[in-house]
Amino acid sequence: MVPSMMEQLLFDDILYGDRAREEHLIFRRVVERAGVEVLEAQELLGQTFEVPEARDWILQAVIEDGPLSSRLGLESMDGPRLAALVLGGTRLQGGLSAMEADDLFEIAPVPNWCFQRDPLIALGDGVLFSSMATEARWREAVLSSAIFRFHPRFKDTPVIHDPLVPRHGGPVLLGLHRPHYEGGDVLVLSPDLIAVGFSERTNQTGVRSMVRALRRREGGPRWMVVVALPRRRAYMHLDTVFTPIDRDACLVHAPVIMAGSSEEAHVYEFDLHAEEPVPSACQDLLTTLTRHGLDLEPIRCGGRDLVDQQREQWTDGANAFALAPGVITLYDRNVKTIEELDRHGFRIRTADEVLEGDAPLEIDGSGRLCVLLPSHELSRARGGPHCLTHPLMRDAL
Repeated sequence: MVPSMMEQLLFDDILYGDRAREEHLIFRRVVERAGVEVLEAQELLGQTFEVPEARDWILQAVIEDGPLSSRLGLESMDGPRLAALVLGGTRLQGGLSAMEADDLFEIAPVPNWCFQRDPLIALGDGVLFSSMATEARWREAVLSSAIFRFHPRFKDTPVIHDPLVPRHGGPVLLGLHRPHYEGGDVLVLSPDLIAVGFSERTNQTGVRSMVRALRRREGGPRWMVVVALPRRRAYMHLDTVFTPIDRDACLVHAPVIMAGSSEEAHVYEFDLHAEEPVPSACQDLLTTLTRHGLDLEPIRCGGRDLVDQQREQWTDGANAFALAPGVITLYDRNVKTIEELDRHGFRIRTADEVLEGDAPLEIDGSGRLCVLLPSHELSRARGGPHCLTHPLMRDAL
């Protein structure tokens, strides 16, 4: 990435790549220490490319210029190398004096692929593919779709919805009417309840697209709670201001989530069992969730001070990933949030402390625990532990 590409690729800075990869590997090792099977999306994509039908489908979908595919020898590359090229990009030959991204790369890189929360939504035994809001991320949904279409392990997964495939002979919606929704805006809170952020990345057409896909679905959720977020870069997805961290607790950015706060999000709900679901206005998010049987105590990102709240929400202090109820991972730079978690009974351990010993990380309900992840570089990519992960299978609570 060069400075002229940052805005286009949705970054606010250029990361030190080696350090970011080190931090990401530490995160992976912490998750594995808890006995969780971790799948790397790039490895899955490389395995998918080994399926001849998948290779043809992906290359046609992401590389429109046929001669380019031939010139780069894509058809003959092995799967892992081809996956690395499609994700990492390939430089334009003869463009040594270029400054702009279009003049630097024949195939542009996809740096946001690390945020696996967004290109798809795993819901029950099925999957919904996202419709990414920005051109920089369109390829991600295509690649995730390819894994679930062709990879031997996932090809039989039921597809609940693919928003860019026509339904019942209807048209593909493009332009202003194209549905946008991304996985960071969708939180599966219980078998009966999901929350969806109406944000700068998820539009009204996208919300209604999900409603139609889930309406009266056997085994699907009954309620969809929609949270209309203020349109700010800082609040790009619902999981940047709200993540559940225990059966009875959640991390929140108070100015958006708490009742009567300065930027309180408007909340609506759809009854997905209705013949024609329509939105109904609700009270604040936490009150609405309580009415649906999910009573969550809010733990404030950044503590009580408004300045700390804003600073630490920006560095993903409200974006925790739960390995199990009450066992969470969080970026170590969010000091005030960590202090607030400590006041609410969370033991605090660093990733190094977890990884130094040989014992597994206990997630069997022996108490609340927060594992702190090194985050000097990862946090500058504007996505936290929740953004970097996407659980495909979870044990029932």
